[in-house]
Amino acid sequence: NEKRKPNVIVFFSFQQRWDTTGVHGNPLGLTPNFDRMARSGTDVHYAFTPQPVCAPARSVMLTGRYATNTGVFRNGIVPDPALPTLAQCFRAGGYTTGYIGKWHLGDADPVPVEQRGGYETWLAANLLEFTSDTYDTLLYDTEGRPVHLPGYRVDALTDAAIRYIDAHQADPFFLFVSYLEPHHQNHLDDYPAPAGYREQYTGRWTPPDLLALRGSAPQHLGGYYGMVKRLDEALGRLLDALRSLNLLENTVVLFTSDHGCHFKTRNAEYKRSCHESSIRVPAALCGPPFDGGGQLDALVSLIDLPPTLLDAAGLPIPEGMEGRSILGLLQEERAPWPEEVFVQISESQVARAIRTRRWKYC
Repeated sequence: NEKRKPNVIVFFSFQQRWDTTGVHGNPLGLTPNFDRMARSGTDVHYAFTPQPVCAPARSVMLTGRYATNTGVFRNGIVPDPALPTLAQCFRAGGYTTGYIGKWHLGDADPVPVEQRGGYETWLAANLLEFTSDTYDTLLYDTEGRPVHLPGYRVDALTDAAIRYIDAHQADPFFLFVSYLEPHHQNHLDDYPAPAGYREQYTGRWTPPDLLALRGSAPQHLGGYYGMVKRLDEALGRLLDALRSLNLLENTVVLFTSDHGCHFKTRNAEYKRSCHESSIRVPAALCGPPFDGGGQLDALVSLIDLPPTLLDAAGLPIPEGMEGRSILGLLQEERAPWPEEVFVQISESQVARAIRTRRWKYC
């Protein structure tokens, strides 16, 4: 009786700053579930995006390659279809694969099958911020049919994820859930939290870098924090579902985000800069082999997470992946690890940045 491979779930938020979480000193109690997961599992305390804008960062998570090597060096480009993807690696390893939420790596809605990165079960929209609103979620299913889901958008996607887990508990699965929150709603240029949530957090705590610079934080932080709170409640519901199905002990869960948010303090929008507020994200993992991993002090890039997930599942890491698995950092004989992370910036400027523990050069 061979031990069953662990399920793997990626809980991916959008434009979430690292300092929205309790483990990073946020005093508002927004993320009790994330904090518990980080403290009992592995807290990737210094996590960074290699490309602080949506589609390029997602292409890195899809392939484990830098955005210049996926072809997606800016938004609006479809990745090179010849590149092996994370979903294809999991499928080759005997996993069933599912994708729920925002995609942003296709050129149409519904996303054509050949642009879905190898995911089998599909419930997604390429540009979720344009096909949906806070209480109006429209996704497309595996057959390309439109599906309207009830509830606040975070909850609509979470309900779908729980249904997927329930339906696939018999076989090992790889599920990627990609939320729109806490990104702004484009046509409103606002951060629409669930009813009653914005009011709880408005005017309560502003990160130091935002206090020093004039941006949109005074009017937007309350809503942004409210969205983070609901996301964390969704993470708790997902973990509760795993617990109730006796899957928690054998499921790897990764929580992270594609990039941060500087609230118009560094340029005319929210990201696309080398500042910590753009590039630093929360990241934590739980489940085997991450339970009890503690707080990592290494600098980890999103590019390291695809090989990490494959490694945790006992699957081979394709040679083309440019990151490295963090599992080596959790073992007694600590593996050597780079002293810096590398960041590519596009659209607002063409820039490259290196972040070490002490310095940043851009």
